[in-house]
Amino acid sequence: MTASGSFISPHAGSGLVDPSQSDRSANADRPEDLLWLANLTQAMAEIAVEAGVIVMHAYAAGVPIRKKHDQTPVCDADEQSEAVILAALKRLYPTIPIIAEEIASSGGAPSVEGDFFLVDPLDGTYEFAQRNGEFTINIAFIRDAKPVCGVIFAPAQNRLWMASPGHAEETHVAAGEALPGPETRQRLHIRSADRTDLLALTSRSNLNSETESFLGKFAQARRSGFGSALKFGLLASGEADFYPRFGPTMEWDTAAGDAILRAAGGRIITQTGEDLRYGKTDQLYRNPNFLAFGDPRLIDILLLSPSG
Repeated sequence: MTASGSFISPHAGSGLVDPSQSDRSANADRPEDLLWLANLTQAMAEIAVEAGVIVMHAYAAGVPIRKKHDQTPVCDADEQSEAVILAALKRLYPTIPIIAEEIASSGGAPSVEGDFFLVDPLDGTYEFAQRNGEFTINIAFIRDAKPVCGVIFAPAQNRLWMASPGHAEETHVAAGEALPGPETRQRLHIRSADRTDLLALTSRSNLNSETESFLGKFAQARRSGFGSALKFGLLASGEADFYPRFGPTMEWDTAAGDAILRAAGGRIITQTGEDLRYGKTDQLYRNPNFLAFGDPRLIDILLLSPSG
């Protein structure tokens, strides 16, 4: 067990290698596998951009927010976006199971192992309702409990992050438009951390006392709050350094960002120093607390330095 607001370094007797090099192959080291995964990522990106049309139509019109049985928010855009994504994935990959937020919330998710998709059709429903543009569409492909490919589309900002093993990139595209060609996309890599100028990302809607306690150890770090999976995209793009999360999240909230951050050289670890794992049916797909970061040297700065 770890103390509230603390993490065990994955360097502490774990024998783990530099996280910028770990899990790069994601069990897909054959050229034919890598090509299939790259094509899969392209398809996932196209699906997310298409689902963005429905989301942006609802955003422009304004839709009421309801509460699900677990008291989390939902609106028509969540359900309509999910329907578009599920139909497209089932058409292209009919044998691969899908865990999607709204179906899972109603108890309809299949049991999974091996390969499956994780879908959040509208991440950041509160931000959607507040009309601040900080919401995303997230699609991830999971293999053996690891996030292998991921797509995050922020339709209000025309930003798309996407990754297959060892290759993360960003492009700008509006909902419903054709994806720009690979030659126009920006290859992503996390930025080198400057201990004297760290930028911490926080959840705009879920900043709690545990997060405040953790960040209090790093008085020199600047803070910026964002909604949804945007935070993972910003880490992968080298626009921020770390993001601690103490509080409830679900696998579909993090899987796409986890894949993108890994491919860009970053990592997400739990309070016991392990990678997040996916397909935890027995835990109803809930995540533990975690710390997401870019530069692997931040492990030493954030976890091993008593002064922060």
